[in-house]
Parts: sequence; C-alpha cells; structure tokens
Amino acid sequence: MIIISPSILSCDFSKMGQQFRFMEDCGADWLHIDVMDGHFVPNITLGAPIVKVLRPVTPLTFDVHLMISEPLRYIRDFAAAGSDIITFHYECDSDIEETIDLIHSLGCKAGLSVKPKTDIEKIYPYLDKLDMVLVMTVEPGFGGQSFMADMMPKITKLREECSKRGLDILIQVDGGISLKTIAEAAKAGANVFVAGSAVFGAESPKDMIAELRSKAAECF
Repeated sequence: MIIISPSILSCDFSKMGQQFRFMEDCGADWLHIDVMDGHFVPNITLGAPIVKVLRPVTPLTFDVHLMISEPLRYIRDFAAAGSDIITFHYECDSDIEETIDLIHSLGCKAGLSVKPKTDIEKIYPYLDKLDMVLVMTVEPGFGGQSFMADMMPKITKLREECSKRGLDILIQVDGGISLKTIAEAAKAGANVFVAGSAVFGAESPKDMIAELRSKAAECF
C-alpha cells in the first residue's frame, strides 16, 4: 500500500479550504497537518480549532503530526476536532505509552515519530501498540528542507524489526520527498510519503501525486 500525504505546511494558508478540496481532486490519499507549538520546534502553525473548521471540507484522512512538547495535554482536542491519525514525537515531554493509549481510546490511530538524531531502537518498546512510525528525513519545524539520505538505514532497520515481529505497521517518511528522493525512501521500506513543496509547488499537483505514486510503486 502506497499513501501520498501532501503537507499543508506548503499550501496557501489564505485558501486552506479550497486547497484541501483541490488535494482530494488531485488524488491525495491523506492530508498531513503539521502542528507546531513554538517550543518543541521554533515555528508555530495551527491548533485544534482550525482542524475542526477544516474537517467538513473533505473526507480525506487527516494525518495530524504534533510537533509539540506536551502532546498528552492536547490529544482530546485534536481527536474531537476530527483527526484520524495522531502522530507525536518520542522526544516529547509526555508519557509515551499513556499518550498512545489515549489516542486509541478516542478512536484515532496512533503514530510515533523520531527526529534524525534519535536512534530508531528507542521506539521498539512501543511498536506493538503503534499503527504508524514517522521517520523524519529533515529536522522538524520548517518546510522546504533537503532530504537526509542518511536516514534510510534507520527506515530499513525499522522495517526489518516490524517484519521480524509480524507487525504490519505503516512507515511514514517526512522531509524533502520529491521525484528525486521517493524511490530511495520506498526501497528502504517506507510506504507513506509526506510531500509538501513537491506537490503544492508543482505546475500540476495532480500529475505530481500520480508520478510520486508511480515512482514509489516501482520499488515494491
């Protein structure tokens, strides 16, 4: 299964509703919604009230990525706002297992993310409870950064560990995904691809999503 999740961090925020609908028409599978608190990462984006307002716009899966220090405090808000998948960071200040359990109890899927400098083994104790793992291929906090190819062994190692345990976990990659990099990430074992500027900055986002999907499919 190949999933393309355009990152709204690269969209025109003055036309978010229109752009959400446009991504649906372009063949996107999910919408990746980056939430930043200005503390865990330097930037600030949006909160649960905006997710709630945008939820009726499209039936696409809301793939919410919490780059915040205390996700446990806000899980209920983002679940109530209409999130389908809530991913938070291993490096946060909240209790990891308690946060995962709360996400599931509210009917959402749970993802756990790691920054580039975090060893992938750190999340192994939680794999049995996770629906997805997000491996960052840039430092979180800003869009438009260059793809970190040296993260590919981390993805491969994670995929091997999941296979060893018989776990069918989605592996998402976020950061610098484009036509030049998606095949490398797919070969490493990723199957969910966050693409921001590559999609929203394309002359034809619909064609770009189709091409990204095709490039990834060639690796399976």
